[in-house]
Amino acid sequence: MRRELLHELMTVSEEESKYRAGQNLIEKQLYSGESIDEIDREKLLKRGRLITVRPHSRFVDFPEHRHNYVEIMYVVQGSITHVIEGKELVMQSGDVLMLNQYVAHSIKRAEYNDIGINFIALPEFFEIPLSMLNGKNVLAEFIIGALRQKNPVSHYMLFRLDNNLQIDNLMENMIESMFHEKNGSSGYDIMNQYSMGLVFLYLLNHLEDLSHNSSMDYKETIVQAVLEYIDSDCRNANLTKIAEDTHQSVTVLSKLIKQRTGSNFQELLQQKRFSMAVKLLLDTDLSVEDIALDVGYENQSYFFRQFKSRYGMTPRKYRIEHGNVK
Repeated sequence: MRRELLHELMTVSEEESKYRAGQNLIEKQLYSGESIDEIDREKLLKRGRLITVRPHSRFVDFPEHRHNYVEIMYVVQGSITHVIEGKELVMQSGDVLMLNQYVAHSIKRAEYNDIGINFIALPEFFEIPLSMLNGKNVLAEFIIGALRQKNPVSHYMLFRLDNNLQIDNLMENMIESMFHEKNGSSGYDIMNQYSMGLVFLYLLNHLEDLSHNSSMDYKETIVQAVLEYIDSDCRNANLTKIAEDTHQSVTVLSKLIKQRTGSNFQELLQQKRFSMAVKLLLDTDLSVEDIALDVGYENQSYFFRQFKSRYGMTPRKYRIEHGNVK
């Protein structure tokens, strides 16, 4: 991050000076009209604006609270610790935490070098980012949950990004523009909507870095869909097709499969094909050649080599030793 901007972000505010001097209670009037239990967007957002940024206040514990807006925290340096649903989430430099409306969470005391930036946004800010996502995916579901006027979905996601350069640059640009915007510059919201849309597109290519997701384990759901797809059509299954069906890139999907199962797509597919081949050998009168075709191998010699490598014998001998000779 540019040195001058980082210096601004690290400057101790008047509010922080009180906490640093020993005040243990949050300055409630800065965040809410009544109780700190629910932080009010009208205290933080200028009238007519869709988004703003605010450095996280250091030197004090924030008690459990909710927001009537969407919050995205980006850690510039150091660490910030959130507690959500009893789970302690320690954010490091470069991490992104997305909190939908009404997610209950608390934040542990941050020190001088712990710099977190809160993007405070109305749900309608995300209409343009949603249009850029083009399809059903975990980020689109997050935005749709935020846009629900009745019963918005309480939902959070934490991406552990280890200082992704593209995302860091986009975040810095948005922080810079909102910190130094000129009064009456209505174009800032639109520029930041497109910038946030680009952040979301980059995040879609880093779903393997999605560490926590409260509404559902999205990675597990994706991998389960892959396994069901292989089970249902092992003869024709291919990674490109399932990537298109699940709205993932082939690279990201490959990483998710390996991360969750310990095997790559081709290994899982072969396991299923040979499992099916064994079943057909034992339960049917089909020739070995027909079985190879049925499970997806047109190259007969390759099928024979792989079968012998896995089971230590030819398909015909396996049939004789483990089943009834037909």
